Amino acid sequence: MTDQPYQGQYPQEPYPQGQQPQEYDQYQQQVWPGYQGHDGYEDPQAAQQYTQQWQGQTWETQVHQPVRQQAAAAETAYLPQQTPAQAAYQPPYDPSSPYGNPHQQAQQRPPQPQQQQHHQQPRAAQAPPAPAPPASDGAAASYGPATVAGNARVTDAQRARLEGRSPIIEPGMQPAALTALLGLLLSGTAAVGSYALLVPLVVLQAVTAAGWFRLNGMWPARQGIALAFLGALVADAALLAAGRENAPAAILGTLGVWVLLTLVLQLRSHADPDERMYGLMATVASAALAIVATGHLAADPDAVTVGAAAVAVAVLARALPLPTPASVVVALLAAAGTGIAVGGLTDYGTKGALLGAGAAVCALIGHRVASYDYPSRFVHFTAGVALPLAASAPAVYVLGRAIG
Repeated sequence: MTDQPYQGQYPQEPYPQGQQPQEYDQYQQQVWPGYQGHDGYEDPQAAQQYTQQWQGQTWETQVHQPVRQQAAAAETAYLPQQTPAQAAYQPPYDPSSPYGNPHQQAQQRPPQPQQQQHHQQPRAAQAPPAPAPPASDGAAASYGPATVAGNARVTDAQRARLEGRSPIIEPGMQPAALTALLGLLLSGTAAVGSYALLVPLVVLQAVTAAGWFRLNGMWPARQGIALAFLGALVADAALLAAGRENAPAAILGTLGVWVLLTLVLQLRSHADPDERMYGLMATVASAALAIVATGHLAADPDAVTVGAAAVAVAVLARALPLPTPASVVVALLAAAGTGIAVGGLTDYGTKGALLGAGAAVCALIGHRVASYDYPSRFVHFTAGVALPLAASAPAVYVLGRAIG
C-alpha cells in the first residue's frame, strides 16, 4: 500500500450550508487575520503541502463494525420498535428541564413483551440442562469429586457427624497389646529399681510427645516433639536428683519452666497468629503429658507395679469386641481384679483393687482421647499406645500415697 494523500473521505463542499465562499472568507478573516481566502494559494502545489497527508499503513474500515456502533446497538437492543417517523424525530435536550434527558429516559424504558420474546428466541433454542437423577429410597448419600470453587473440604469426622455416625474409632487389639506390653515392662522394672524403670518410661514419654502432635493433625512437628520430649527428660533428671520426697516440686517446676519456654519460642515465630496459638497449645499439652508421665518414677514402686499391671489388663479388656458400655465395665472389673491379685504380692493387699480401678479409669480416658476424631493408624500406634499409661500416672502417684 502506497502512501497517498487521504482523499475522497470529505465532501467537496467544505462550507456550511447557506453560505457562499465569499461570505465564508469574510468570516474566517475576522477570526484569523492572516487568512488569505480559499483562493489565497496561487500555486496548487504550494497549497498541497498544507494538505493533511496520511502516513503509514491503513486498514479497511468497512470490515469490522466500530466499537461505538456496537455499544450503541447494545444500549438500544431492548428499545421498543419505532416507526420511521418516530425514529427520525429526536427532541432536543434542555439541561434546565426537570424531566432529564429524553434520550436516557428512552434507553431506561422497560422492554416490551414482543421485543423480549424476539430476543429470547435464541436462548430458548438452547437445550436445557439435564435434571439430576433422583436418589433412590434408602440409598447412601453420594459425594462428588473435590472442587476448588470455594467449597471447603470436610474432614472424615465432620462427614461422619453429618451422616449421623460416630467420629470415634478405637485403636483396636494390636495397639492394646503394645500398651499391655509397655505396662508390664513398667510394672516389672518398678520392682527392680528407679533406673531400671527409667528405660520403659523414656520410651513412653517419647511416644506420648509424638502421638499428641499427630493426634492434633500437626505432622511433622519435629521441633515441638523434641521440645516436649526434652521437658520430660529434664523432669526425670530433676526427680532423680531431688528424690521422691520432692517429686511434686520437681515435676511442677519443670512443667512451669517448659510452659514459659514454649511461650517465648512461639512469640518469636513468624507464623500467622492463629497458627502460633494452635502450635502453642499443642506444644504445651504434649509437654505436660510427657512430664506428667514422670509420675510413675515419682510414685511408690509397689504402686507402679500394681497400677501399671491393672492398666495393661484394662486396655486389653477394652479392646474386646463388645458394646462400649459393656467393655468399659469389663475393663474396670478386670483392673480391680488385677489390682487385688498383684496387690497380694506387695504390701497393698486388697487395697490394690482401688488402686487398680483408679488407674484404669484414667487409662480409659486416655484411650478415649486417642480414639477421637477419626484418628489414623499412626495415631493408634502412638497416642493409642501411650496415652492410657501417661494419663494413669497421676492416679498411681496420688492413690499410692493415699492408701500405702
